[in-house]
Amino acid sequence: MNKFKITLVLFTITLSTSLCFSQGIQKNVEFDYNLVDIIQLAKSQSPAWLQAETRKENRYWQFRTFKSNYNPQLQLQGRLPDFQRRFTPVTQPDGSIEFRSVSNNNSNLSMRLIQNISTTGARVFINSNVARFDDFDQDLSRYNGSPISIGLEQPIFQFNNLAWDKKIEPLRYEESQKGYFEELEQIAIDATQQYFALLLAQINVEMAKKNQANNDTIYKIAQGRYQLGKIGENDLLQLEANLINSTLDVAQAQLDLETSSLNLKSYVGLSDTGNISLSLPAEIPQFPVDTEKALFEANKNRVDPVSFSRRLLQGDREIAQARGDNGVNLDLLATFGLNNSGGEFGDIYRDPNNQQTVSLNLTVPILDWGRQKSRIKTAEANQQLIQYQINQEKVNFEQEVMTHVKRFDMLREQVKVRRKSDDIESRKYEISKQLFLIGKIDITTLNIALRDKDSAKRNYITSLKDFWEAYFTLRKLTLYDFERGDLLLKELNK
Repeated sequence: MNKFKITLVLFTITLSTSLCFSQGIQKNVEFDYNLVDIIQLAKSQSPAWLQAETRKENRYWQFRTFKSNYNPQLQLQGRLPDFQRRFTPVTQPDGSIEFRSVSNNNSNLSMRLIQNISTTGARVFINSNVARFDDFDQDLSRYNGSPISIGLEQPIFQFNNLAWDKKIEPLRYEESQKGYFEELEQIAIDATQQYFALLLAQINVEMAKKNQANNDTIYKIAQGRYQLGKIGENDLLQLEANLINSTLDVAQAQLDLETSSLNLKSYVGLSDTGNISLSLPAEIPQFPVDTEKALFEANKNRVDPVSFSRRLLQGDREIAQARGDNGVNLDLLATFGLNNSGGEFGDIYRDPNNQQTVSLNLTVPILDWGRQKSRIKTAEANQQLIQYQINQEKVNFEQEVMTHVKRFDMLREQVKVRRKSDDIESRKYEISKQLFLIGKIDITTLNIALRDKDSAKRNYITSLKDFWEAYFTLRKLTLYDFERGDLLLKELNK
C-alpha cells in the first residue's frame, strides 16, 4: 500500500512538472510574421475588418429594401370575425327611440396586388374581396364582394419620392461598396503603423542590450586603465553612468516591447500568448507612379466623386420637394371592376355587375404668408452652398492625390539615404569604440558616436514606416495597385 502511495505521488509530481513545462514552452513560443502577414490577418479577422464587413452587409440589405419598393406587392387583408352582441338605439316612425337587441357578425377578406409607378408616382392595383354578414337573431346570412377590380391612384403636381429615390439610392449604394474597399486599405495603413511600432520596439531592445554589453565591456577595460593611471576618475564615472543608463534603457525598451506587442495583437485579433517576431521589410518595390494616371483612377474608383454627384442630386431633390409640397394637392382615384351580392357565396360570381368610381380630391391653400416661398428659397440657398463646398472639395481631392504622388517618390528616395546613413553611423561607432579603447578619443566623442548610431537606426526604421504607410495610402487614394497594374475594386454588386 505504501509503495502504491509513493508511486501515485511521484506520478502526480511528474505530471504537474510536465504541464508546467509545456505551458512555459507555449508561453515562450515565438511566431514570425512579415508585414504582408500582419496586413492579411488584419483584413481577415481584426475588429476593424469585422465592423467593415457588418457595415457592408447592412448597406446591402438597405439597398435590397429600396429595390423592393419598385416590385409588385401582394397583400392579404381581412377581419375574421367581427362579432357584435349589443342593444342598439333604433329610431321609430314616430320619432321615438327603441333599443333593439342586435347579434351579428361582419367578416371580410381581400387580396390586393399593388405596383408602384416610379415615373409618375402613381399606384396601380388589382383587388378582389368578399364580405359576409350574419344576423343571428333572424338566422340570416348575406354575401357581398367584388371578384375583381382594377384601380389607379395618381397624385398630381406633387413631389415624386419614388423617382428621386431611384436616382439617389443607387449612388448611395455605390458609395458604400467603394467605401468598403477604402476601409480595407485604411486597415492596411493602421496595421502598418502597429507593425512598425512593434518592430521599432524590438530593434530598440536589441540596441539597448547591445549598448549595455558594449558599455559593460568598455567600463571593465576602463577600470584597468584607471588603475594604471591612463584615464581620469571623471571619465571612469561617466562610463559607469553610461552602463547604468544602458541598463535602465533595456528595462524601458522591454516594457515598450510588451506594450507594442499587446497593441498589435489587439488590433489584428491575435489571441495567442506567444511572442511575436517581426522581419524588417527592407525591400522597397520599384514602380513608376504617373500623376495623371493616379488622378484618373482616383476619379474613377474613389467614393468622393460618387458622393459629389449624390449630394448635388439631394440638393435638387430638396428643391423639388419644396416646390412639390406647396399645399396644392390633387389626388385622382379611378377604379373599374365587378360587384355582386346574394344569399350564397357563389352568387357573387354569377353575372356580376359593373362598378366604376372616379374621384378627384383637391386641396388649394389660399393664404400661407409666404411660407412656401421661404421653403423654396431655403432649399435653393442650401443647394448653392452644397455646390460651393463640392467645388472646393474637388480641388482638395485632386490636390491630395497629386501631393501624395510626389511625397511617395520622395519617401522612396529617403529610405535609400537613411539606409546608407545607418550603415555609415554603425561603422563610425565601431571605429570610435576601438579608438577609445586605445586612448585616441575621449568619452564625449564616443557618446556622440553612440547617439548618432542609435539615431540613424531609428531614422531608418521611421523612413521605412513612412514609405509603407505612403504605399498603402496611395492604394487607398486611388483604389489602384500601381505595383501590379490592377484595380483594387472587385466586381460591384448591383
